[in-house]
Amino acid sequence: MLAAVDPRQARQRRRDAVARRAAERAAAGRNAIGLVRWRRFRRRVGDLLLALLAPALLRLLAVTWRVQRTGEPGFATLRSDATWLVAMWHGRMLCLMPLRWHRARGIDVLVSPSDDGSLATKALRSFGYRAIRGSLSRGGARAMREMAARLHGGGRLVVTPDGPRGPRHTMNTGVPWLARATGAAILPVSVACDRAWRLRSWDRFTIPKPFARLRVHYGDPVHVAADCDEVELERIGERVRAQLLAGERDGFARLGAADDHG
Repeated sequence: MLAAVDPRQARQRRRDAVARRAAERAAAGRNAIGLVRWRRFRRRVGDLLLALLAPALLRLLAVTWRVQRTGEPGFATLRSDATWLVAMWHGRMLCLMPLRWHRARGIDVLVSPSDDGSLATKALRSFGYRAIRGSLSRGGARAMREMAARLHGGGRLVVTPDGPRGPRHTMNTGVPWLARATGAAILPVSVACDRAWRLRSWDRFTIPKPFARLRVHYGDPVHVAADCDEVELERIGERVRAQLLAGERDGFARLGAADDHG
């Protein structure tokens, strides 16, 4: 059973984690002007190459992956015509994007308004997804209204609650708030991989290698009552977070692979 959650304390812990991460970057010298300019140049070049090559390369990679699927109630909900809201970690996006039972179903995905988000939007569209630009923080109010409207209209939505800048594996009340406002079920979707390239980014962005084994777990749907208060929203957020982490840890263990949560 989850312990009682104070909403203000929970929000403060998230703010403290963001501030701590920013201070660590500054202390490590990663905010020096020269390094910032070099990263921007490298990103522009990389973005251009990825925009041209990434979708085709990802399709080729995904053909070789061996995917194990668990969590039949959650998967049945995802494949149904019901309205749902998938919660998954930002660093796992590339693992799940090309899977055939996700593609070309008119699924909306919340994407950062940053340059990285522009690249992600192009990749998502090539696989038949639709992008909503914004985040649960920056540009949040407009994005929340648009997401709520899509869900009220019977749509299906994917959100990465720890994106676009982390900290990794954090959860706020945006996802349960949307579920409360629209009646959509929350589906926690976890993925573990035995062989992958992992970027040195805050989210340890995961790119499964050729012939990697993936274990995708569709958690049980989480329903949020319309009269749920802020304390209960925090508790539900923690419950979804716990499901995501437990699904991934179980997946790594069953694959006999090292857990990358660190």
